Amino acid sequence: MEVRSTLFKEVFLLKSKIRKDHRGSFSEQYHRLNLLKETGIEIDFIQDNITHSKKGVLRGLHYQLYPYTQSKLVSVIEGTILDVVVDIRKGSPTFGKYFTQELSDQNHLQLFIPKGFAHGYITLSKTSIFHYKVDNYYRPKSEGSIAPNDPDLGIDWGLPEKEWILSDKDKKHPKLKDAFLFDYKRNLYV
Repeated sequence: MEVRSTLFKEVFLLKSKIRKDHRGSFSEQYHRLNLLKETGIEIDFIQDNITHSKKGVLRGLHYQLYPYTQSKLVSVIEGTILDVVVDIRKGSPTFGKYFTQELSDQNHLQLFIPKGFAHGYITLSKTSIFHYKVDNYYRPKSEGSIAPNDPDLGIDWGLPEKEWILSDKDKKHPKLKDAFLFDYKRNLYV
């Protein structure tokens, strides 16, 4: 497994080795001990989720509030998406900064997103199948969110806003300055 750094030292990209032969291919997507060995992170993922989306579907920016915070390991099974991670840790040196990465069935990259970061993505290909592992269960009443078009963030989602397809809930997210945020120094949401 290859580990690549990102703008945030806590967020990293993973690339598994792909073995190909006359039958097709094989890759190990997740191995708990290898993740610990390569990154130093010990984590117990407890749930896997898959979303199917068409081009322009934008999901995010989401996070879970304390005590139901989630770390995620995300990847794309089919298609291409632009993944976006925003540092929402108030007091962090990179607070309000964001990182983007294209994930696809061609580049075979995975992205690890720890607690304290908002996450979202948009489908750039005709369709996508997106897979993510989480280390805590989703609690609807504990969901935090940030508007994907927050002008203070200025995220380039790779498609013009008029082409975005959002859920009714995702259309109502607050701006970063009005959202519940993670206090970097106290390690909790405020």
